[in-house]
Amino acid sequence: MANDKVTSLEVAALAGVSQSAVSRVFTPGSSVSKKTQEKVLAAAAQLGYRPNVLARSLKSGKSRIIGLVVAYLENYFYPEMVERLSADLQKVGYHVLIFLAPVASANVDQIVRELMDYQVDGIVLASVALSSDLAARCQSTGLPVVLFNRAHDDPSLSSVTTDNFEGGRAVADYLCSLGHERIAYIAGFAGATTQRDREAGFRAGLAAAGQTLFARADGNFDHNAAQSAARELFATSRRPDAVFVGNDHMAFAVMDVLRFELGLRIPEDVSVVGFDDVPPARWPSYNLTTYRQHADQMVASTVELLMTAIQTGEAIATQVVLPGALTIRGSTRRHGVRA
Repeated sequence: MANDKVTSLEVAALAGVSQSAVSRVFTPGSSVSKKTQEKVLAAAAQLGYRPNVLARSLKSGKSRIIGLVVAYLENYFYPEMVERLSADLQKVGYHVLIFLAPVASANVDQIVRELMDYQVDGIVLASVALSSDLAARCQSTGLPVVLFNRAHDDPSLSSVTTDNFEGGRAVADYLCSLGHERIAYIAGFAGATTQRDREAGFRAGLAAAGQTLFARADGNFDHNAAQSAARELFATSRRPDAVFVGNDHMAFAVMDVLRFELGLRIPEDVSVVGFDDVPPARWPSYNLTTYRQHADQMVASTVELLMTAIQTGEAIATQVVLPGALTIRGSTRRHGVRA
């Protein structure tokens, strides 16, 4: 077990190096020779030394912690994002402190205030919103804030998103090209810019093909609400022949209702398209056609924005919009095949 009373000075003496060399060995990203590193690590192991991270953060004024506020983890997209964000930040010597917020909350100011009390070096808000007033407060203290998978109408906020409008438009183009004429939409949470932009793009794509939205219901990015939306849209004599669902998490719930409650065949009776391309979309039980968000690129851009702001001390607002890709699988009919 590590002995908290062992000091870096003792490690330096045993290793035959300076105290500053010991500090550099245990500071991620610092420059140190391999020979020095080996000597210091061997001495530290012999003495049972571990650096006091909290004391170091008090001295440097940097906690090397990034606060992450995430709306919910039921959606497979977010556990994957948390894992990648944690791994990428660890590579540059940072760790993640996670706070959960209600998915339908339009304001997470209290949670962000709590994060600021922990003296985090930056904040990532994953699919939650932040008021402009608190954003200004964060900026006044120099605390970088990045919205992940959300945008904001305030141009002073940094964000990383997929091109959700283009994604919705691409889905509409594809469904119309298959010959569908009764195309429905199951929406996500109304307060989310992702929902707003995906639906706007979808409607624009339908209009470009000379169509209008056949039916619509709210799923609120929630499994149970999506099931209810599916029952509402499809338990009628004149049902949709295709449905675009605002994310994969809801799409799985919709597919289960269509097949196992209503006895409909996918894609023979109805085509289903999601958004995100989470791992279960590739499972044979769903085989879901969906619009892929490149989570790795989104995380990399988020880390880059944070590190640039932390290192330069300037939180310059940047809105990163990344391309996605329509991924075609078996939940949509083939070209030339009609129900």
